[in-house]
Amino acid sequence: MINRFARIALASVLACLAVLLVGCGGKDSAKPAGAGPSVSSSKSGSAPKPSTAASTPAWAKGMATVPADRLPPEARQTLKLIDSGGPFPYSKDGVVFGNFEKLLPQQKRGYYHEYTVQNPKSRDRGAWRIVTGQGKEFYWTDDHYKSFKAVLR
Repeated sequence: MINRFARIALASVLACLAVLLVGCGGKDSAKPAGAGPSVSSSKSGSAPKPSTAASTPAWAKGMATVPADRLPPEARQTLKLIDSGGPFPYSKDGVVFGNFEKLLPQQKRGYYHEYTVQNPKSRDRGAWRIVTGQGKEFYWTDDHYKSFKAVLR
């Protein structure tokens, strides 16, 4: 009886582990099914090589990523505003982001700043944000800091 129970428990644990491993897409989870690495053709006629432009920067290693052109149009507009220095529609745009959730790499206070992304379905500031780092990093959250994706630009 105990041996049978142990086998059932082990099988359950292994099944759960398999589901977790298959379900966790990691950094490629933002890619649609069937999307592979971008390739560039070679003049010599040899096999195409993966493009280095699509490689993940060191600051984004281990994180889920999203190409900037896959963000909602409102987020792309906020990126343009950040690049140009504003003007920003919300008074809290540009304030220090504390990273209290510790989902972004640990840095000294003041390293990160947050910007509101207007969500057309929200009556107030909503949950969409872009957080920037002093090292030119950009992070996207659509769930008010519960998760982040590194924005690849």
